[in-house]
Amino acid sequence: MEKTNHKQEINITPQLMERINELISHYPEGKQKSALLPVLHEVQDAHDNWLSVELQNKVAELLQIQPIEVYEVVTFYTMFNQKPIGKYMFEFCTTSCCAINKAEDMMEYTCNKLGVQPGQVTEDGMFSVVGVQCLGACGYAPMMQVGDFYHEHLTKEKIDAIIEDCRVGKVVLHDK
Repeated sequence: MEKTNHKQEINITPQLMERINELISHYPEGKQKSALLPVLHEVQDAHDNWLSVELQNKVAELLQIQPIEVYEVVTFYTMFNQKPIGKYMFEFCTTSCCAINKAEDMMEYTCNKLGVQPGQVTEDGMFSVVGVQCLGACGYAPMMQVGDFYHEHLTKEKIDAIIEDCRVGKVVLHDK
């Protein structure tokens, strides 16, 4: 598991705790571990979209499971972030169809435009760029995900427009 020097304030608000309890209630008594994935999503959303080791330990405590059971899930799934990320995380699909259609070139262009390497956060905290495995939109390659939304048939011009829209607050991240 990746160790970070980033400090994260753990803030389990009454509203978040209510949501966690509601998620746990969907599973039989004693099977609260089954709520792990949705609970991690809720907790990550409430904590600047990342999960420190301390926060993962808190989730384990809330679900009455061992911390290693949380670590295994967080380190397996790419949708869980183990360090701070930018407000807008550009997730470029890097598997076959997107690769053939120059996704790596689009990702490199984006990194150069923002002045970061994959996995880094821009100095202003606005952007991160990462490569991810298949996002299931092969017919629309090359593509990337920003928040809950796909951006397809990417070109340099489309990327420039998305970056500008993010800078002025026009990009919606979640479909909630």
